[in-house]
Amino acid sequence: MKNKQQVPFHQYIISLACVAFLAGGGGYIYFDSQYKKQLANSPAQSGELKKVDDLYNEIVNNYVGKVDEKKLVDGALKGMTEALDDPYSSYLNEPEADELDQSLAGSFEGIGATMTMTDELPTVAQAPIEGSPAAKAGMKTNDTILKVDDENTQGKTLSQVVSKIRGKKGTEVRLTIKRGEETFELKLKRDTIPIETVKGELDKKDDSVGSIKIISFGENTYKELQESIKTLRKAGATSFVIDLRQNPGGLLDQVEKMASMFLKDGKTILKFEDKAGNTSEEVASSQLDGGFKVTEPTVVLVDEGSASASEIFAAALKESGNKEIIGTKTFGKGTVQTVKNLNDKSEIKLTVLKWLTPKGEWIHEKGLEPTIKADYPDYAYLSPISRDKTLKLGDSSPVVKNINALLKALGHDVNAEASDFSEQTKTAVSAIQADNNLPVTGEVDNETAAQIETEVGKKIKENDQAYDTGIKELQKKVRKNKGE
Repeated sequence: MKNKQQVPFHQYIISLACVAFLAGGGGYIYFDSQYKKQLANSPAQSGELKKVDDLYNEIVNNYVGKVDEKKLVDGALKGMTEALDDPYSSYLNEPEADELDQSLAGSFEGIGATMTMTDELPTVAQAPIEGSPAAKAGMKTNDTILKVDDENTQGKTLSQVVSKIRGKKGTEVRLTIKRGEETFELKLKRDTIPIETVKGELDKKDDSVGSIKIISFGENTYKELQESIKTLRKAGATSFVIDLRQNPGGLLDQVEKMASMFLKDGKTILKFEDKAGNTSEEVASSQLDGGFKVTEPTVVLVDEGSASASEIFAAALKESGNKEIIGTKTFGKGTVQTVKNLNDKSEIKLTVLKWLTPKGEWIHEKGLEPTIKADYPDYAYLSPISRDKTLKLGDSSPVVKNINALLKALGHDVNAEASDFSEQTKTAVSAIQADNNLPVTGEVDNETAAQIETEVGKKIKENDQAYDTGIKELQKKVRKNKGE
């Protein structure tokens, strides 16, 4: 039975660059005139703040130890945002602010996953960036980082952990991961993480379908999507699959422009509600999309990793565009954050609005339901193989049971429920090694584990039920339009 607490194995094939603050799906707006009015009516400075000033002076003037005044101020600012008990609001010091800005704009060096703090431990908050070291190593949402290069993370701040994990391209980092009851170690080689947010190609079986994967909503995603659609149209595409699975979100202005492309002018993209309960809405218009419209049949793919801006896009096309939304229930992030510079290269990321679907529903912590449910096969929910030691004949553990389940998914004659590394397990492992020019030892070392995971990843792609359902829906619409 599928464990819905796990994120699918398909993450391997689809950010601890450690862009720690893209966590949970971003819905970001920069501090522009559209929102200054809503933030301008903040209350005058409270007398309570004098207590903060008094405490600061008391520490600076009388504490017997050495005082880092900048660190003291950073701690106070972080404390205020943490007291909101909102995982999407935070004070970002200079390196942290730079990481957020890079994640939305360019490229960076690291391992390609996003982090947050859960129960005072650093935790992977969203799916690793496709093709990144973290994705290739099999890291998943909700993985807890216990150690970085043998140094415990307990008691460390998120920024301290991030600084340990980040590093120059080509260098290695060892992470001790806890997933559920299992603890294992991963070795990752840091790399440059490009922020290419849109990838388009013709479907391999039906070249009239343009398949577009949107990784996140960065500063150039609207332009990238427009160019991808133009290219695919020239190549013969007459319908489109928009894949938002495992997309954690990003910039609000980008998703508004992109959704407008698929909607008739005047149709609602989304609504906003401020802290006073005042509502407003954004509607599709040529002012937003530049007059670039997509009128071809289109479906949207989502899953539990589709968050915030992804949910805005899917909800807009579902409720205002009457498009099929295919997959599983989305993440459920219904808030919008501003990112405001504090004039010293630090920033505050603050939740300032709720966003609602065109019909006025707040999907926060509930998620958006697809119009057509389609999930991955059971084996897509298996764990990656722990890399802490080589496994061989005679071993018995939950890790071996996981290997047997993966081998069974690949069609090998093993007992998927067995925890023992049996002769059948050894035979299956040897066959995989022989087929891939690896030393035929019958043992699961790091290289063999990676090959098993690669093959499972390929099989998941070949059995992508949501994508296949999307293709069938488009083919039906095209036939209907032709009057067949």
